[in-house]
Amino acid sequence: MPGEREIEALLARAQFGVTATSIDNQPFLHTSLYCYDPAARRIYIHTALDGRTRQNILQNPRVCFSVAEIGRLLPADTAMEFSNEYASVIVFGRARLVESDDEKQHGLQGLLDKHFPDRRPGRDYRPITQAELDATSVFAIEVDAWSGKQKQVRP
Repeated sequence: MPGEREIEALLARAQFGVTATSIDNQPFLHTSLYCYDPAARRIYIHTALDGRTRQNILQNPRVCFSVAEIGRLLPADTAMEFSNEYASVIVFGRARLVESDDEKQHGLQGLLDKHFPDRRPGRDYRPITQAELDATSVFAIEVDAWSGKQKQVRP
């Protein structure tokens, strides 16, 4: 089982995450890009202004968030022994709609910085505008607890 440092490292490097919501005993999954803010122990995701993810979170802020990565495939002599390396994290928390333009900007810029680390606003692209902030729902997932699993095998 990975420790805090390994969990945070996977949250920092995984390419996408899955947010699970539930309304009226109906689970719903939303796959998206995200960024993890270790200083705040918070995950930022974004959605459309109108859609199931936004409506579900506004009705029930309790969410799970998950990331995973696969390593090497591990062949074996018997079918039952085939396996693979992996790492995964599940976060339990509460999502809230980000209201402040400063925090929305922080969350969205975090997404851009994570996925396009060699690009800078004002140098390589036009910075996020107020109209773009107004057209996007940004959610902050406040981490209550997390757990991780990992399997690595020596080469």
